Amino acid sequence: MATGQLFSKTTQALFYNYKQLPIQRMLDFDFLCGRETPSVAGIINPGSDGFQKLFFGQEEIAIPVHPTIEAACNAHPTADVFINFASFRSAAASSMSALKQPTIRVVAIIAEGVPESDAKQLISYARANNKVIIGPATVGGIQAGAFKIGDTAGTIDNIIQCKLYRPGSVGFVSKSGGMSNELYNTIARVTDGIYEGIAIGGDVFPGSTLSDHILRFNNIPQVKMMVVLGELGGKDEYSLVEALKQGKVQKPVVAWVSGTCARLFKSEVQFGHAGAKSGGELESAQAKNQALREAGAIVPTSYEALESAIKETFDKLAEEGKISPVTEITPPPIPEDLKTAIKSGKVRAPTHIISTISDDRGEEPCYAGVPMSTIIEQGYGVGDVISLLWFKRSLPRYCTQFIEICIMLCADHGPCVSGAHNSIVTARAGKDLVSSLVSGLLTIGPRFGGAIDDAARYFKDAYDRGLTPYEFVEGMKKKGIRVPGIGHRIKSRDNRDKRVQLLQKYAHTHFPSVKYMEYAVQEIDEIVEIGYLNGLFVLARSIGLIGHTFDQKRLKQPLYRHPWEDVLYTK
Repeated sequence: MATGQLFSKTTQALFYNYKQLPIQRMLDFDFLCGRETPSVAGIINPGSDGFQKLFFGQEEIAIPVHPTIEAACNAHPTADVFINFASFRSAAASSMSALKQPTIRVVAIIAEGVPESDAKQLISYARANNKVIIGPATVGGIQAGAFKIGDTAGTIDNIIQCKLYRPGSVGFVSKSGGMSNELYNTIARVTDGIYEGIAIGGDVFPGSTLSDHILRFNNIPQVKMMVVLGELGGKDEYSLVEALKQGKVQKPVVAWVSGTCARLFKSEVQFGHAGAKSGGELESAQAKNQALREAGAIVPTSYEALESAIKETFDKLAEEGKISPVTEITPPPIPEDLKTAIKSGKVRAPTHIISTISDDRGEEPCYAGVPMSTIIEQGYGVGDVISLLWFKRSLPRYCTQFIEICIMLCADHGPCVSGAHNSIVTARAGKDLVSSLVSGLLTIGPRFGGAIDDAARYFKDAYDRGLTPYEFVEGMKKKGIRVPGIGHRIKSRDNRDKRVQLLQKYAHTHFPSVKYMEYAVQEIDEIVEIGYLNGLFVLARSIGLIGHTFDQKRLKQPLYRHPWEDVLYTK
């Protein structure tokens, strides 16, 4: 175990298993303390690499992300603290890997529930190799004005209130992370504040003990007194009792062991921590408090009296001239995140995207205001969903069924058309589904599929001008303009397209008017201009193109090569 100070204002850490909030809190603390460099040197996300953007004061910085512990240690050889936010399932293995790195000196294990056998192995290795473990089941620790681990000390407001942005004279160690926050506040009220605070964790086998840290504090000149908060269960406090009896601690120690209320219960009680369970009288809070008192620690009569005991001890040291007054400083304000500022009504910011067709902010997504559950429960079809997302309202059933018929009829037109051919060739080249689909979609244009919009535009104009079909066609001929959609290589007036006949029959049977679908007469110009009709073709044909792609892959067709005999070679 280390014999002196663990952290300083230049300490840097590697953070395992990316968590945005605790890292940002560390960086905000760095800025508050006036650090020149961020305390997080790198992030380890197994299997990932790149960068994560975070804030260091007002400056946005990019922190490197590494796929392995070894890679991170090699990239950041001066980072000697490993902060492990892995789950209990992988915390032991990743912590052992970190301990075996020559650059790592301190490992903080945040996870609760690490198997006790694994914890024992980690402790044994750390002690044999002169390394420090904080945890498992810990919030971490803090060196006031220098460095903090993860979520230690909570919010910036709490840190400022506890004066943790600059060093004090008190060394503090506790089993509980939550109670650490309470004691940081208490100590700040009646002393000049914390110099270093550690929460060793509430498991039965902590990586470092209360006495380990008290002995460290005893060797740190800036620490003038120590405060210990133990709890019932286990025998960790007795190692501190022995250290006090043997004269290894020369500075005042104020101590309290929580859990005295356990005697009020008729049966044995398991408190919040795994180790907070009395295994007999020796492990009771009363027995530990008495032993500490007899060994020379300052032990109050109750937790309520702990604050007074700390104050009296500090005041006595100050009167004896052993504590010099701390120069108070005003910490810089931490810039507020835009999201927080907007929520509190302090600022307003323009949005970057407008959406009128869907909203995913509530308990369930909505299409044009219709909740997803309604769509399912009321049996909406594909045509209904298209009407909501494209036309922003529920269209009559005859309209949505017409849309569905269009999709079914246009889904495919065989393997020989240009779009299907392109998808087939791309699929046979070994490309993925999206690439094969896109290669087919890219052929849609004025000559294939895309003629629908232009045809609708010309037909509407002719209808509005009162032209007969003959007059319309002759007028286009005179202008030298091909009529979009007219002149199919196979289908003609004498060999009519069955798909067209089916659509015409449905429209005449079900639509109240077929004057370019009067249900949307006010919007017909927009429908044609934006490309709704072409959208139907693209949506429908995507089904067929995907089918051709799957067909080629299922058949395991080789790379396509066009035959020579089908090419006219000419000068």
